[in-house]
Amino acid sequence: MIATLLKRQATALPILLIVSALLFTALRLLPVDPAAMSMPPNATKAEVEAARVAMGLDRPLPEQYAIWIGQVAHGDLGRSIHVRRPVSTLLADTLPATIELAVAAMLIAGSLGLSGGLILFALRDNKAEPLAETATTLMMSVPEFLWALLFIFVFGVALQALPFTGRLDPGISRPVLTGFLLFDAAWLGQWKAFASALLHLVLPAAALGIAFAPPIMRVLRASLIDIYHEDYIRQARLRGLSETRILLFHALQNAGLPTLTLMGVQFGILFGGSLLIEVIYAYPGMGNLMVDAVRNADLPIIQAVGLTYCIVVLTINAVVDALYHVINPRLRAR
Repeated sequence: MIATLLKRQATALPILLIVSALLFTALRLLPVDPAAMSMPPNATKAEVEAARVAMGLDRPLPEQYAIWIGQVAHGDLGRSIHVRRPVSTLLADTLPATIELAVAAMLIAGSLGLSGGLILFALRDNKAEPLAETATTLMMSVPEFLWALLFIFVFGVALQALPFTGRLDPGISRPVLTGFLLFDAAWLGQWKAFASALLHLVLPAAALGIAFAPPIMRVLRASLIDIYHEDYIRQARLRGLSETRILLFHALQNAGLPTLTLMGVQFGILFGGSLLIEVIYAYPGMGNLMVDAVRNADLPIIQAVGLTYCIVVLTINAVVDALYHVINPRLRAR
């Protein structure tokens, strides 16, 4: 597993360089002058030109990229043009919130997807199967932002059962340790903050998780149906094994491989797709940071956030490949 992780990380480095180069070039082609935006409105042309030279914007584009990627390699992501703060500090404040939201949403999507897939498989050739198929199709047809708005109206406004803005209730001090609010509150014993953070996480995580659960249901169901036509399933029945044992200890392990792959891909998409959910729920994560950066043409933040998304997706893919080797004995034998 460790060897697989190291191998994937080594192959991910060229991909990361290509993505960073494309991102840097695309942003530099925009009709935006970072030097002028970093100066006060009453700055003179000479002052703007001096700022452009100081920022290295007077140099050729390949040289600008080499300078930037060298700074990134040393942990310097630049300074925000709009808020005048180091970009690394802004990412440290917002990345844990987005990871927390994405992990919670993936837990919901995985739980609903696996349980729903087993239910769909159990209903095969049953009169209720068309109804279950219609239900999953309906769930797939509703995008995450509509789930988000529906949850706000039902649970936030009509029932007033759950909060739907921010990460904590007003008046509750935020525990500061790692940036992961649930972990920090539990570790420091601030249970009131923990309960508030958990309640604030329910609606946005549910909106994302429910939207991503139906594909997992369908892939698991299809995989189980294919596997139940294999010879070793028939042999297990001939040996007198119960259907429950065959499902849990024989079929599900093999059907879990394509499902695990899909969940890894889904997690990467979900992590990037949290942007809109964060805006709807005023959730202070990287999505909101990116929206503010785009609105203010804050190129250093856009570059850093785009690069961070790429790193997270590549890391997720590497972990999924490693888990594949753990689950599938045929890969371990190679």
